[in-house]
Amino acid sequence: EDVVRVVWMGGARRARIATVVLAPRSAGRSAGTPLATSAPYRAAGLTAQQIEEMAGALSHVTKFDDDAVQSGENLLLTFTNIGQDVFPDATKAMLDMSEALGQDVKTSAIQLGKALNDPITGATALRKVGVSLTEQQMTQIRAFQDSGDVMSAQKVILQELQREFGGTAEMVGKTVP
Repeated sequence: EDVVRVVWMGGARRARIATVVLAPRSAGRSAGTPLATSAPYRAAGLTAQQIEEMAGALSHVTKFDDDAVQSGENLLLTFTNIGQDVFPDATKAMLDMSEALGQDVKTSAIQLGKALNDPITGATALRKVGVSLTEQQMTQIRAFQDSGDVMSAQKVILQELQREFGGTAEMVGKTVP
C-alpha cells in the first residue's frame, strides 16, 4: 500500500497532517482511492464506496473516465471544509469547470477545493480565473463565512458555477462516442 501525507490548514491556522492510505488496485479499488478510514473521508462524511459510485456514474455521462473523476474527488477530499452535503455538487462543478475552462481535472479540483475550503479567499481566486461572482455574491459569502455558516457560503459559489458552467461536462459527454 502507498502512503501519502496531506497537509491542510486547520481552523486556527495550524498545519495539520493526515495520513491517507492508498489501496492497491488488487484490493478492488481504482488506484489512488483512499481507504474509508482516512481523515479526508471522515471529514466529508462519505465512504469509499460512495465516492467510487459517484465517479462511476459521472464517468458514464461525461468524457472523463472513472479514474480521472476519482482522482479529482480525492483531491477535493483533502479540503476538509467540504462536507457530504456539498461534495456531490462540488464534484460535478469540478468536471464542468474542467470542460468549460479547458483545463485538467486536477487543476479544477484544486481551484474549487480552495474556494470551498475558504470561501472568502477562494471566491476572489475564482474571479481571477474568470468566474463572474458579483459584489452582492461576495458580500453574501463574507457574511455567511463570518457567521460560521461555511456551507451557505459554499452554496453561493456552487450556484454561480452552476449558472456559468452547469451541465457542460454532461453535454460534451453526449457528443463523445
